[in-house]
Amino acid sequence: MKTIVSIIIPFYENYFFLERAIKSVLNQSFKKYEIIIIHDNPGDNNFNKLKNLKKKYPKKINIIFNNQNIGAGLSRNKGIKLSKGEYVAFLDSDDIWHKKKLLVQINFMRKNGYHATHTSYNLVDLKGKYISSRIAKNLNYQKLINSCDIGLSTVIIKKNILKMKQPFPPLKTKEDYVLWLNITKRNIIFYGINQKLTFWTNTPGSLSKSITQKIADSIRVYSNYEKFSFLNSLLKTLILSVNYLKKK
Repeated sequence: MKTIVSIIIPFYENYFFLERAIKSVLNQSFKKYEIIIIHDNPGDNNFNKLKNLKKKYPKKINIIFNNQNIGAGLSRNKGIKLSKGEYVAFLDSDDIWHKKKLLVQINFMRKNGYHATHTSYNLVDLKGKYISSRIAKNLNYQKLINSCDIGLSTVIIKKNILKMKQPFPPLKTKEDYVLWLNITKRNIIFYGINQKLTFWTNTPGSLSKSITQKIADSIRVYSNYEKFSFLNSLLKTLILSVNYLKKK
């Protein structure tokens, strides 16, 4: 079966969540996919579990074992390089998908010739209880520069637009934001599908919840990657933070 979609999943710890995420992929109604897991925590106790997972689904799952911790962004870059699909989808190991996610999104992209899409999603707690939702909208660079309104686990991108040296930069947070900005700067629109096809898990203590880290990395995004002045970077970070708080 030809691989249409390559699903990239960085994994650090908590095999329970990874297993749940994998199950949501295996339950997809669209079957022409591969799963690439990048294990980014050498020396933990999940090695044998991952090996057994590979044995159980040898035609669907490929696992990369990093020799050292390099972070989620650089791990995704490894997955992209090894991917065989026409499209690349991203899934964080503690998130899950609706069973029709791939089918709806791939059909939408093929029908319209789109290169980058994201969907609406529900924010849930560790038990899967609904907290809030985010609505996907069509986004260009001008809209995205002031508000990061794309959930990483909702994204599917045509692989041929990821042919840059390092799609995800070595940041602890906001590494996905850099990629979205780079894509939209090329006059590619992120088209939004207003269907809640992803369940984003609100995990206490995760890097994505660290306010100070997010602020520091936001400044780096604007100053180091967008080449704004330091003062303008501070202003953009303030605007980004205000827009984030409005969504809470």
